[in-house]
Amino acid sequence: QAVPAGSHVRLNLQTGEREAKLAGGENGKSDVREEKRKKRLGKMDIDSNSFTSQELKKALAKMKESEKTERMAREEEVRKKFRPIEELKEEFEKLNVKLETDYEIMVKLIGKFNSSASTLDEKVAALYDLEYYVHQVDNAKDFLSLGGLQLVINGLNSTEATLKEHAAFVLGAALSSNPKVQIEAIEAGALQKLLVILATEQPLAVKKKGLFALSSMLRHFPYAQQQFLKLGGLQVLRNFFREKGMEALYIRVVTLLYDLIMEKMLLEDSPNGDHAQEKIEQYRQVRLVPAVVEQDWCAVVSNLLATPEHDTREKVLKTVSVLMAFCKEHYRGDVRLSATLGLLRREYEELAAQELREGDKEGYFKELLGSVNTLIQEL
Repeated sequence: QAVPAGSHVRLNLQTGEREAKLAGGENGKSDVREEKRKKRLGKMDIDSNSFTSQELKKALAKMKESEKTERMAREEEVRKKFRPIEELKEEFEKLNVKLETDYEIMVKLIGKFNSSASTLDEKVAALYDLEYYVHQVDNAKDFLSLGGLQLVINGLNSTEATLKEHAAFVLGAALSSNPKVQIEAIEAGALQKLLVILATEQPLAVKKKGLFALSSMLRHFPYAQQQFLKLGGLQVLRNFFREKGMEALYIRVVTLLYDLIMEKMLLEDSPNGDHAQEKIEQYRQVRLVPAVVEQDWCAVVSNLLATPEHDTREKVLKTVSVLMAFCKEHYRGDVRLSATLGLLRREYEELAAQELREGDKEGYFKELLGSVNTLIQEL
């Protein structure tokens, strides 16, 4: 029997006869594969002897039409989900016409504040909005170039308390971490005006904003710190502790003193960066610590440890720790301070133990206890 071409042939070693694997395979596997292939190709007759070339062309054309229909359906689905780029561009152009830059907004706000036609409420509202914008360093520089800085400095002389309060607020925001504005402000007399506000009888809200502006001017600006001391600024702050109703300012003043002392100490300990030596020389002209000791700030600060708020105590403990090197003799003879530290130790031992029982091994009260124990050891 003739063997069809392409058949698999083998030699049977037992009988010595040649055997051929017939088309169709074992157990009909070939038929199964053929059936799957037909299903995959649809109802098209794939026997090359059963259709003409014309029928093949029609079948291929039908397949291409089907693919085109599917592609168009997908594109339509995409169009429903997303808008054309041309339409989006038109809408963005319309939006851009209405949008204003920060610079343009500040021009309008400064104009409103400076206008004689504006009511007091309108001027206050303009200052309120300006404070938001001048926090940004570049905006504060634009505010300066637009003449806004001089206007708010002049506003510190207003007889209207609310106008004076918001002018100080805007000034403090513009001064924050902005050397160029700090220099312009001190040259325009802002420091003297702020000290007048703080030294005279004013509502607490006005003094709060005045102190904020003063703090923004003094931080990282040794020349301003030097002028502050020459103008008696430290004594002005000291007087808060003799006035009734100024308790809300106590911790703000203590925090400012701590920051000013620490920034000088940190610079001297790590004289790195641009113009470091020049800055050190500038800070050497600031005789802050001798003035603090002379005006009895050692006792003023330590007496605040009697306050019940833990947050205030934390800040006071840090300040007392910094002052220890200069106030040690005073603190060693201060019976009230020793008694207060003893009470704080017992209180924070209990609170730290409670934290530990709750699973907090490095808790807030443990840290405060450590600060108290350090002061007691130094004394």
